Amino acid sequence: MASKVMDLIYWKDTERSGMVLTALVVGLLSLFQLSIISVVSTVSLAVMCFTISVRIYYHFLHILSWGDGEHPFKSYLDLDISLSGEQADIYMQKAIVLALSAVDALRRLFFVENLFESFKFLFLMYLVTYLGGLCNGLTILIISVIALFSLPLFYERRQEQVDGFIGKIQVQIDSVKDFLRRLAQGGGPPPDTTPGGAKPKTQ
Repeated sequence: MASKVMDLIYWKDTERSGMVLTALVVGLLSLFQLSIISVVSTVSLAVMCFTISVRIYYHFLHILSWGDGEHPFKSYLDLDISLSGEQADIYMQKAIVLALSAVDALRRLFFVENLFESFKFLFLMYLVTYLGGLCNGLTILIISVIALFSLPLFYERRQEQVDGFIGKIQVQIDSVKDFLRRLAQGGGPPPDTTPGGAKPKTQ
């Protein structure tokens, strides 16, 4: 399943990836005008009308001896999506670990275990309030879907340029973080990076 998702994201099958992306974007855009119940029911009706029509068509071909009578959706019906007890336990344990890790991180941020980290989280939430004023969660979700189908392919084709650009930004971010960290710790001088520390000048 993971490999099939990656094939969709990296456009290994252009037609299938285009259909999935179009369906997702159109479905999300329709939520601006319709409720999620209306969207789900309408999509379900459309899919059912299509599958039933195809099933009747193939059955009709078999009656006329123009087909082999094989079920048109046999590959989907034979697809194994079940989980063994061991696999279910593994996924459940991973979900519990992720949930507890998130709760622990939020606890340390809200109760200010580290002043610098809490200030960063405060600044992030301040930026999110501006983001919420510009757009809603559905708009962000649509942008995320489009980015999911475009950014990985763009990075694969422009990896060297993107890595160089990200490296420069990371250097600037690290310098700002170092300045803020020293400021929070009392504004001491930057650490001496020369081997053995600074040497006194000889007259």
